[in-house]
Amino acid sequence: MRAVERLLTRRYPGQGGYTLEQARELAALSAGISRQIGLLIDRKGRPSMVIVGEQKGIYIPELARSRMGTGRLRGLRLLHTHLSEEPLSEEDLTDMLFLRLDSVAALTVDQAAAPRTMYSAHLLPPAASREPYRLLPPADWDKVDTDFTAQALALEDELSREGESLSAHAAHGDAGRELAVLVCVSDAPREDMEASLDELAALADTAGLAVADRVVQRVAKVNPKFILGKGKLAEIEIVALRSGAGTLLFDNELAPSQIRNLAEVTELKILDRTQLILDIFAQNARTRSGKLQVEMAQLKYLQPRLVKQDRAMSRLMGGIGGRGPGETKLEIDRRRIRERIARIKNELSGLRQRRAAARAGRSGAGLPVVSLVGYTNAGKSTLLNTLTGSEVLAENRLFATLDPTTRRLRFPSEREVILTDTVGFIRELPKELMEAFRATLEELESADLLVQVADASHREVLHQIRAVEEILRDLGLDTIPRILVMNKWDRMEEKAGRELLSRFPGAIPVSALSREGLNPLVTEILRRAPFGGGVTARDVEGDGIWCDPPDALQ
Repeated sequence: MRAVERLLTRRYPGQGGYTLEQARELAALSAGISRQIGLLIDRKGRPSMVIVGEQKGIYIPELARSRMGTGRLRGLRLLHTHLSEEPLSEEDLTDMLFLRLDSVAALTVDQAAAPRTMYSAHLLPPAASREPYRLLPPADWDKVDTDFTAQALALEDELSREGESLSAHAAHGDAGRELAVLVCVSDAPREDMEASLDELAALADTAGLAVADRVVQRVAKVNPKFILGKGKLAEIEIVALRSGAGTLLFDNELAPSQIRNLAEVTELKILDRTQLILDIFAQNARTRSGKLQVEMAQLKYLQPRLVKQDRAMSRLMGGIGGRGPGETKLEIDRRRIRERIARIKNELSGLRQRRAAARAGRSGAGLPVVSLVGYTNAGKSTLLNTLTGSEVLAENRLFATLDPTTRRLRFPSEREVILTDTVGFIRELPKELMEAFRATLEELESADLLVQVADASHREVLHQIRAVEEILRDLGLDTIPRILVMNKWDRMEEKAGRELLSRFPGAIPVSALSREGLNPLVTEILRRAPFGGGVTARDVEGDGIWCDPPDALQ
């Protein structure tokens, strides 16, 4: 132990990495205990840590997160021993990548406990090579002439210049946005995974993230600890390093332990699909009801992910009646979340009662209720605006509409319907949101007719239609009469349009923006809605549609 502790008092030169006496000392000590010995050395030559490993490897504990900016290295180089004539291992190189070390070097030790060969490697700037690092030629232990300090400074200078270039590019195209690498891990066909990543990219754009790169890995079985293998994780780390991304966004729902493990290994922000959707909902919630529902969904997502970070203040109760272990900080946090969820549920219950009263009033007026449903960004709000002349928020992004909007649609024959726009659906909608938005989705339960709006121009239109049908079935709404509307038909090529209509012969092609196809849609709504009686040509003369003032029915 005293010999190991003395290693901390040495000063290791940048030129050559060590003196000949220091090399002999390391080799003799490593051979004497039959274990690898590692030194993390700063740029002034001072060891910041001495690591005693096993015979075949060393384990580097968690390091401080200083100097972890774009274009910067750790400021530490690793010098360690190998007890055989073995070059740098995959684990050595992975550690260099994950920890962004200045360099990594292995000094081999022969059977006579003497140093023999020096192997070393360092990272490379993204523009310099397709490889993330460079392996230097092995050198005799007493003939190493590399200046490791100057090498690290030059490398960091190059990385900094490339980082400034990336920042300038990002500022030009995506001002103020975080850069993220999208990751999809699944056993699905690659084409499906790419389509899923396209949707994740659209979600990221809506949330304010700029996509730096994307990584796909097909696996037979998901790694329960990291969701993917250590080797692939190292590749993703390289991609993030080269693109300047600070976030890894997974197209999977990650377990709390997986998020924690990934964050510890990569030292990057880890997000999953559910977190991203919850964040989008939080950004877009405008009304009191929407904000409450989003908050409840976030709390339910957070509740099982609360973990105790340390022992500080772990016992908060004391004195008379509070002797013993008391209530831990973690338990208090969980209790507060449960109490807040209970209060939100009570408020939402009141909102549901008021909405139920409003629905009962509309029902008492004898007006049929027609609800617009469909995949997010299919054009439901645009169709509502076109049909009723309203100015409901309609943007070309996912989940622009969260709160239900109700308008009155009046026809020339003095017939009226209540037209309702609801939150859009998405595949694998988080269960926390499904439960939280129950108050919103209850608007669909009172519908007499559902108008399912699909984006006909989307390449995944079939999957989106199927996803909406599955969600309606899960909500028990599949028994309500439904009209399928193929929106954005003006973007369709003739051949593709014929093929799509052959799959869904009852679908109605429309363009909500150009108003093409609205007359057949209105005719079908009049025919299917429970008015009683038939539909005459007078019902749909001209545009045949107008509405009350926008605040007529809220």
